[in-house]
Amino acid sequence: MSNFTCGFIGLGLIGGSIAKALHSKLPGARLIAYDTNSSSLELALSEGVIQHICSGIGAEFGECDYIFLCAPVSHNDENLLELKKHLSKHTILTDVGSVKTGIHEHIAAIGLEEQFIGGHPMTGSERFGYPNSKASLFENAYYILTPTKNVADEKIASYRNLVKEIGAIPLVLSYDQHDYVTAAISHLPHVIAASLVNLVKDSDSEEGIMKMIAAGGFKDITRIASSSPTMWQQICLSNTENISVLLDRYIKNLTEFKDELDSRKTDELYRFFDTARVYRESFIDASSGPIKTEYVITVDIADRPGAIAAIASLLAMHDISIKNIGINHNRELAEGALRIEFYDEDATANAVDVFKEHGYTIHTKK
Repeated sequence: MSNFTCGFIGLGLIGGSIAKALHSKLPGARLIAYDTNSSSLELALSEGVIQHICSGIGAEFGECDYIFLCAPVSHNDENLLELKKHLSKHTILTDVGSVKTGIHEHIAAIGLEEQFIGGHPMTGSERFGYPNSKASLFENAYYILTPTKNVADEKIASYRNLVKEIGAIPLVLSYDQHDYVTAAISHLPHVIAASLVNLVKDSDSEEGIMKMIAAGGFKDITRIASSSPTMWQQICLSNTENISVLLDRYIKNLTEFKDELDSRKTDELYRFFDTARVYRESFIDASSGPIKTEYVITVDIADRPGAIAAIASLLAMHDISIKNIGINHNRELAEGALRIEFYDEDATANAVDVFKEHGYTIHTKK
């Protein structure tokens, strides 16, 4: 797989990262793109990532072997209707959205089922836009494919191979299975995290004591509540049924736990926590998933002037960028006195090596 044409409608973080990965891994590929943000297109062209800027969704896309729909999901319907006027029968059409039912239904309604394979790369970043895209974003990350029932097996095989070429791990699911799975492991956890934060907000004293000491384990388990409210509003409205079904089940589990707690059922309470512990420890050790991984370590430092500055200087000397740094005041669920967050896995590993070489005691998150 080398000489082919790939089109992008939308060239933000995900679209740009796919384009960069293809440019890096398959330099013979010809990449074209359209985006309402002309500066992103000009940057991609100047970097040599894409070879042609499209002024709109026009005839150029009829030459594509693959087309990635990477614009905001709310624009998919109109973009597809325009694209259909120019689409070649041999083209494999895909998207990158985190909810698949809506686009599959629209694809069926406009008669494009024979060439559509939904796509959802299980990775991302808190940053956005083409300037923050990177070719390595998909390395060892699951990339879920949701082919329609009418798409040919050879098209599925071809797309699987393309996903492997950019370093990702393809996983084929039906679109309804995908939406149920992501509701459980991504969508519902965001609802729960937000509800926990709101519970503390509504239960706190006027002095804000809960908020003050929430910087330890509570802040870690509710980190995802800081995500975009607009995005999560739209996800909840797009995957409502699955989230609701799982929310009912979760509420039932909480009610059962409350009954056991009120009745002080010793064995049941132990089993509740032990079952979760055992199952959680069986998870694979991978940085990919629908919820972004946090690259954090904590370091034991002496309580003396200049200790934090020494840490920062040490990392700077080794060209390791820090995303965030702060004192860990609440250490009930976290070890170490200084909490340091990095941008990626490589930077974290390099920092661990540097600290060990200089005799620091470090603790990594599990």
